[in-house]
Amino acid sequence: MHRLILSSLVATFLWIGVAYQASGQGLIRDAEIEKSLREWTDPILEVAGLQPNDVGLYIINDNSLNAFVANGQRIHLHAGLLMAADNARQIKGVIAHETCHIACGHTVTRTRAARVASRPALVSIGLGVLAIAAGAGEAGAALIASSQQFAALNFFVHTRAEEAMADTQAIQYLSDLGQSPMGIVEFFEKFRYQEVLSEARRFPYFRSHPLSSERVRVTRTLALETGLADVPEDPEVVYQFDMMQAKLVGFLEPPARVYRDYPPTDTSQPALYARSISAMQVSDIGTALRDVEELLLLDTENPYFHELKGQILFEAGRAPESVEPLLRANELLPDNALLLISMARSLIARGEEGDVEAGEFALRDALIAEPNNAFAWAQLAIALEKQGLRPEAQLATAESAYNVGDYPRAYSFASRAVRDLTPGTPDARRAADVRNATDPALPENEPYYRRRR
Repeated sequence: MHRLILSSLVATFLWIGVAYQASGQGLIRDAEIEKSLREWTDPILEVAGLQPNDVGLYIINDNSLNAFVANGQRIHLHAGLLMAADNARQIKGVIAHETCHIACGHTVTRTRAARVASRPALVSIGLGVLAIAAGAGEAGAALIASSQQFAALNFFVHTRAEEAMADTQAIQYLSDLGQSPMGIVEFFEKFRYQEVLSEARRFPYFRSHPLSSERVRVTRTLALETGLADVPEDPEVVYQFDMMQAKLVGFLEPPARVYRDYPPTDTSQPALYARSISAMQVSDIGTALRDVEELLLLDTENPYFHELKGQILFEAGRAPESVEPLLRANELLPDNALLLISMARSLIARGEEGDVEAGEFALRDALIAEPNNAFAWAQLAIALEKQGLRPEAQLATAESAYNVGDYPRAYSFASRAVRDLTPGTPDARRAADVRNATDPALPENEPYYRRRR
């Protein structure tokens, strides 16, 4: 019983500082946003002594303000944080702070801190159980409910020094790159009011990164001492930031906010971008196409504008027309996995002579870069089925299911593929691997099957 409670509490307290919301939210995949964030992040990782290819960067589809490191070397940013920032400096400051949590080994020490923090909570739970057994149900329930708060307070005692170190290192990383470190200071000062809010009303970021006047003061002093506070941002970075925010607002926010932030009188590229995407979201295809055509007149060499035009046409049920702009997007930005997948989907849907085969080749190229992309595997299954390659399509379906954690479906389709594929071939061996990895008889797979039930 004690071990069970402790295990549950450790999971709860890791929730305080890491990925508690990621499990319930999907990831946002976008070629343009990912490229911009990577260009900002990789230099920070390198100056921190990390290998960029070893560090994952994920955008969570959640409008709350949060960022955290979880599951090893993986930085997670909520869409809400990206939309709330005033400039790229602030996002870089948060990324640099989270980078220190990886480079400084805090992911390991926080696991230990969570275990230590659980001890007073165990006492509280034990008292609560005794109170309930004695007939004081309400008092016992209150004691148990308070256990998480006790643990959280204890957890923050252990992590306060790490937060201060991450602030200091973030400033050091950015100053080593010759960039202004004022972004993290601006970010803290913008949300300083969170300090006076109750725990329930605070943004998730400031529950795991508690602010204090002293913390803000020290961070500002250190940033000013670098002599780089007034270094202006690169105009290209400013453009990337403006387009990223416009895209996120267009996709994630209701039209009322889009037209408030980007009124029709605003003819800038970010405004046209946001309005075109928002119009597509509400199936106003005429407006969406008109605005994206204006964007293409302003910059015909922008692959993301061609990508958006292709997406608008595809979403409108005009798959044959969507092929040309997506082909152009891939010419302008070759070898991008997400653009390859979009192009392949349109080719497969158009289905003219050679289209399905071309779509298959594009998907296989994308899967070399992203072997765990479930959507690409699902599209490959469609392409293979259209070519009469059912066993291979069954394997692709199994791969897709495996990569989203649907083990029962993966096991079923992998078993069919094993039965129908030529024994000894690479596909047959891979199908056997997926079948064996998702076997319901394996004790470690029981949670996947329980979840399905």
